[in-house]
Amino acid sequence: MRLIMGGLLAILFIGCASTTRTSNRPGTGGAKDRTEKRTNERPKIPIPPNATNREVVEIYILNYRDIAMEEMEVYGIPASITLAQGILESGAGRGELAKKSNNHFGIKCHTAWNGKRVYHDDDEAGECFRSYDDPDDSFRDHSLFLTRRSRYAFLFDLKQSDYKAWAKGLKRAGYATDPRYPKKLIAIIERFDLKRYDRMVLKDEYVEVEPPRVEDPTYTVIRGDTLYSIARRFNLSVDSLMTINQLESNNISIGQTLYLQPKEKR
Repeated sequence: MRLIMGGLLAILFIGCASTTRTSNRPGTGGAKDRTEKRTNERPKIPIPPNATNREVVEIYILNYRDIAMEEMEVYGIPASITLAQGILESGAGRGELAKKSNNHFGIKCHTAWNGKRVYHDDDEAGECFRSYDDPDDSFRDHSLFLTRRSRYAFLFDLKQSDYKAWAKGLKRAGYATDPRYPKKLIAIIERFDLKRYDRMVLKDEYVEVEPPRVEDPTYTVIRGDTLYSIARRFNLSVDSLMTINQLESNNISIGQTLYLQPKEKR
């Protein structure tokens, strides 16, 4: 079964389905609000009972990548972000909310929602969540949710290839309360190379965003600091911090400047 599964994934990852998309360019917002089925939609791939967690996520990506790219073309939300949020919020389609109400993005009812609803324990017991007839409707509502609320407006000034900025922006706008939400989204995008779908949509317009270069990363010691607390803050060991700064003891003083990277990396 594992050989069959691997072959299926390899074949399906070669190219995208021939989903017909609109001619709207990213960010134009010119599409009509619609929930009808995509044309030429590929049937969803079922999850084998003995699939590994990675295979479950890969099947989810295969099932929804075309929808995510269509939403990117119409609304300007990076496909990588949409897929990563769907994977995280729905447990790659295995979460209770996704299974019982096709809600893949954890979107709550809020006051403007007039559609179907279900009640589910989240930050509080028995909270109201939106319910959809089909997962595709959840993807469209996710796009509308982000584009129609002013608190998310600044996201659309970001480059569509800058998935890290989008991930951090979603947290800043209040999409999730988890302080590690951006890191989780970024980890999913990088583990499964989801930015490939952003490239497929943007084509020649895709511009790789380089991480900002930090010149001579340093830290200035303040009252109450110890080598241990500084090392822990920057994910270093005490020995590494001592070696980088050529320290012979753990003694440090207020106002002292410590380097955080070896000289060859600065």
